[in-house]
Amino acid sequence: MKKATLKQRVKQNWWKYLIAVCILVVYLLPIYVVVVTSLKPVTDHTSRLLPPTEIYWENYVRAFQNSNILNAIKNSFIITVGTVLIVVVAGCLAAYPMARHRNRLSKSMKTFVLGVMMVPGMSMVVGIYSTLVSIHAISTYWGIIAVSAAFGLPMSIYMYCNFIRAIPISLDEAAYMDGAGVLRTFFQIILPQLKPVTASVVLMQAVSTWNEYGYSLYILQKKEMYNVTLTVKQFFGEQMKDLNGAAACAVIAIVPVIIVYLFLQKYFVQGTMDSAVKG
Repeated sequence: MKKATLKQRVKQNWWKYLIAVCILVVYLLPIYVVVVTSLKPVTDHTSRLLPPTEIYWENYVRAFQNSNILNAIKNSFIITVGTVLIVVVAGCLAAYPMARHRNRLSKSMKTFVLGVMMVPGMSMVVGIYSTLVSIHAISTYWGIIAVSAAFGLPMSIYMYCNFIRAIPISLDEAAYMDGAGVLRTFFQIILPQLKPVTASVVLMQAVSTWNEYGYSLYILQKKEMYNVTLTVKQFFGEQMKDLNGAAACAVIAIVPVIIVYLFLQKYFVQGTMDSAVKG
């Protein structure tokens, strides 16, 4: 009976599975093409969709020899970790009073945060770049970290705010009656419950910072400060266009992100759904 019911559900919802497969193909196809290209020699002009007849590892050797990919991964790691720490700590601390004090000021601040999220980041590149030049922040870790964190904070505050609003305020009141202050209540009562949304913020911000290219192109001008995206760009120039080497370099850069996602995927899905629905 249960098997029949399951088959009936599959037949009734076949279009949902079809849409899911189409979405999966759209997301996985670029990764497949990059991996296939990285395993083919430059002389192989067959379709990018066809798998290689023979695995060609020289592209990866060239990626390590002709580009400082390991140093780029180190730079991206430092920038990503610094940005994520600021976005998580500042985001949850800013969201807590906004979520608990539902007055006109809190609503205005939340509206302001949503408004900032709508502004295209590259529209402010001239002002930000001139400011960074004046404070000598070009080709520095803290310069790119400050910019990345500034653009990541609005989404972080919004997600934390929605999640915290779903936590009963009676927990705060009970902590106050026991003599706990605001900070102690937050760190001992509220913060332990923010694991799902924190995982979502960490993963979203980490991927965004790791893949950042626009501001990195202007801020990270020294080669020893290049991140992974700027390192991949080095394979394309006026006198050189090494698509296969760039693909190998991109695959190397993708691996750390995939590893992080595999560890955080359960919390990421749960936190994203809760932050969107709760509140």
